[in-house]
Amino acid sequence: MKTWRKTGVVLAAAFMLLFAAACGNSGGSGSGDSAPASTNTGGETQGSGQQSGDTQTEQENSVNKKITLGFSQVGAESGWRTANTKSIQDSAKEAGFELKFSDAQQKQENQIKAIRSFIQQKVDVIAFSPVVESGWDTVLKEAKDAGIPVILTDRAVDSKDTSLYETFIGSDFVEEGRRAGQWLVDQYKDATEDVNIVELQGTTGSAPAIDRQAGFAEVIASNPKLKVIASQTGDFTRAKGKEVMQAFLKAHKKIDVLYAHNDDMGLGAIQAIEAAGLKPGEDIIIITVDGVKDGFIAASEGKINFIVECNPLLGPQLMQAVQDVVDGKEVPKRIVTEEGVFTSEDAKRELPNRQY
Repeated sequence: MKTWRKTGVVLAAAFMLLFAAACGNSGGSGSGDSAPASTNTGGETQGSGQQSGDTQTEQENSVNKKITLGFSQVGAESGWRTANTKSIQDSAKEAGFELKFSDAQQKQENQIKAIRSFIQQKVDVIAFSPVVESGWDTVLKEAKDAGIPVILTDRAVDSKDTSLYETFIGSDFVEEGRRAGQWLVDQYKDATEDVNIVELQGTTGSAPAIDRQAGFAEVIASNPKLKVIASQTGDFTRAKGKEVMQAFLKAHKKIDVLYAHNDDMGLGAIQAIEAAGLKPGEDIIIITVDGVKDGFIAASEGKINFIVECNPLLGPQLMQAVQDVVDGKEVPKRIVTEEGVFTSEDAKRELPNRQY
């Protein structure tokens, strides 16, 4: 009986010591060698340690949360656009973002629906390449009211309220038109007769179509011999470029120069020119914008005389801008891509290195 009581006293004392030790380590505010709650490997804490652990977990989840980007693309109307889409998809994957991608098929109403869908899905950032410049204020205000930042890529909008978007990443389309015009001015600086130019415009109302036409017209105005005798949209597509060029050839006996707002329309026009028994690049001088691989092949063969580059590989710049916006960093309102110009000889040298 004495032995039992003695053993009970010892067990009770041991239990009290263990309980005291456990309480000493349960609080997150203890001093000395007590471990913080976040390092507790048991996965469960008590008292203030539980609140501290929850707060830290929330912060970590916020930092490590996968960014969701909603992107509305114009369509797949050209080789340039295909390369642009691939760059965005590959870059989003590399950045570890969740990409919600929508193809507008060159219709503004489809892009507006996509943006509203992104708002409903509560994505972190919305980015899009506007089909046309106008008509975006209402849906962009909806995104702003929902607290979702918007980034424009490749094409701008004409909204006077620049607070509706964070930044615009893309080319200077006016400058592209100027470069095309300046090359032509240099080629015909000694012209004594009128030089007849036909122009294949991009999609009506789109920023590149408006700006490339304006920049070109601004520069060639310095030489009164350079005359645009016809200008019509080819919707940035090869098929439409061919169709419109056929009409130009029927309507005008003398065409000296073709200025196409992108390579694909120029490539379609080449088909029409060859079908008419003429030599592209010789009988009709051809200037295009973009610099896709098919354009470089035609230029290396002498069928395109001058290409103004418009870089489609905007993915890395877009993902960096998305990350900066999410992190609350200030981003420039305008991010311009670096681009070059290429003659036929330049195209021959550059062709093996062309990625798109």
